[in-house]
Amino acid sequence: MTEPQHSDPLQCLEAGWRESPDAPFLTTVVGGVVRYDELELITRRVAAALRAQGVRKGERVCVMVEKSVEAVFLYIACLRMGAAFMPLNTAYTATELDYFLGDAEPRLLIIDPALAGEEVRAAATHRTVHLLTLDAQGEGDFTAAVDSARPDPIDERLEAQDLAALVYTSGTTGRSKGAMLTRANLAAGARGLAQAWEVGPRDVLLHVLPLFHVHGLFMAINTVLAARAGILFLPRFEAREACALLPRVTLFMGVPTHYTRLLALTEFGRETAAHMRLFVSGSAPLLAETHREFEARCGQRILERYGMTETVVLASNPLRGERKPGSVGPPLAGVDIRIAPLAGEGGVAADGETHAGMIQVRGPNVFAGYWRAPDKTRESFTQDGFFITGDVGRFDEDGYLYIVGRARDLIISGGYNVYPVEVEEALDALPGVAESAVIGLPHRDFGEGVTAVVVCKPGAGLAETELIAQLKRRLANYKIPKRILFVAELPRNTMGKVQKAALRAAYAEVYR
Repeated sequence: MTEPQHSDPLQCLEAGWRESPDAPFLTTVVGGVVRYDELELITRRVAAALRAQGVRKGERVCVMVEKSVEAVFLYIACLRMGAAFMPLNTAYTATELDYFLGDAEPRLLIIDPALAGEEVRAAATHRTVHLLTLDAQGEGDFTAAVDSARPDPIDERLEAQDLAALVYTSGTTGRSKGAMLTRANLAAGARGLAQAWEVGPRDVLLHVLPLFHVHGLFMAINTVLAARAGILFLPRFEAREACALLPRVTLFMGVPTHYTRLLALTEFGRETAAHMRLFVSGSAPLLAETHREFEARCGQRILERYGMTETVVLASNPLRGERKPGSVGPPLAGVDIRIAPLAGEGGVAADGETHAGMIQVRGPNVFAGYWRAPDKTRESFTQDGFFITGDVGRFDEDGYLYIVGRARDLIISGGYNVYPVEVEEALDALPGVAESAVIGLPHRDFGEGVTAVVVCKPGAGLAETELIAQLKRRLANYKIPKRILFVAELPRNTMGKVQKAALRAAYAEVYR
């Protein structure tokens, strides 16, 4: 493959339609194909439509739409003209949207017409934001504006440090913050993944991820563009449809839930995956059991990687070399990761865990800071320029990184540090346990009581006392859950990540 060396995402785009004009960039399941040279023309027209709405370089374009081919073009057009793409989850309420509009002050809001009710329109008017609609079929007054636009040349002077995207965090600890990702950040992420995974023009990615998240946008689309590869585009993940399409592609990027649902299909196996070159998992921890079962079923080892909104991507298991279940692999080339002691935790480190601490990162992938929040930005960086991720982790003897959990999820029980992931791994290894989540809950004697929430496998009749007895043979006594609660399923966000804050709120009174 040709290694992408560009420092700007637009250069990656131009390389694609200059060097591979006839190559397919995006194919839909119904047979529509957009070539790289067509992509150039389409995105120039979309950029012209944005300019007609008053959008200029550096201004924000807020996008709250369902996944569609047109939404992909919209994102690339923003890159072309230097506007900042601002994706929002369609699950946000009108009240939440009003906060984002007030904080980011976008020039334009493009929204699904089903969401553009009176309250939303009033908020847009109040914030003096232009509003256009775009639905999942690519229809709306935004599309009409694009159809009538002339694809004029774009003469904006674009710099590597210009703002390319404003992506709001999930807001699990207070108000959502806008992470400012520059053009250089996006280019570094795309270049790093294309090189690490040896993505090239012969590759085709089955795209099943949402477009409001860094996984589906920057890791998937940008990497394809940087490598001049192709996309087979699915509006959403459906296991049986995705399984049937695997023979047409070489790459798959998914979340752990996607892999468990593929494994639930009897037709998924070696023959189905024979054409695949790489399966990648991210956005949430992948159970070691899922990793092993997947390899046994289809002969391929899932590659886990580590990324977040503020850094796009940090580390990845190697394409060639050992892929360790439970690890996210070594840092990517050009990325520095270090483990720093946890400050002010007040607990005692467990035996063998003295090297676990806060993950800090520095590199060209790391964001420029939080939008209009200089104090929060200063708090989030060390004096020597490392971003404090909020994740707790450790390195093994081979330099592979393991995520122990979020710092806010660290449990201090009776003065001892308990890392939830260790207890979860022990629980998940027990017969009859499908998955678990371990949280700390207010406890009169211990400060925080280690508490496990468990989902049983179908037909498994598990008892709390039985599981606790088995754990006592695997873990030190202070790590043993004081209670084990059984649920049908764990609460998750749209990317499959377990919502521990929701569990802590639901079971806050267990020990009271």
